[in-house]
Amino acid sequence: MKYMILTYASQQDYDGMAGKATGKPAWEAADFAAMGEFMEKFNGELAASGELVETRGLAAPVLTRRLGSKDGQLVVTDGPYAETQEVLAGYWIVECESFDRATEIASRLADTPSPEFVRATAYADVRPIVEGRDELVE
Repeated sequence: MKYMILTYASQQDYDGMAGKATGKPAWEAADFAAMGEFMEKFNGELAASGELVETRGLAAPVLTRRLGSKDGQLVVTDGPYAETQEVLAGYWIVECESFDRATEIASRLADTPSPEFVRATAYADVRPIVEGRDELVE
């Protein structure tokens, strides 16, 4: 079965990683490097186990374009959104034996090096990927 692991961040988080002032301490270059090394190792281990299908990090929320409708008309809104509004930051698609295994994989993300104030609020979602509409009505 395939599962999607989703992580979240705000524009403030992206700015902090870039070393910009945000009202919170900026990330040190060593913090950012350690996070990158962790992610490369994490992804490499998933690839070696055959469980990694795909993974991607997403650009900062300021680069987001949201589409919706109002009164039947298309409405396009460019980011940024509220500095602290969390949006999808990245994802992994894994194929593994069970929801428990996907959860175990996602739990390893708690070890991602980052400043403590980031770690204190970080979370990930794990969701099964449906293969067809019949699975949506279970």
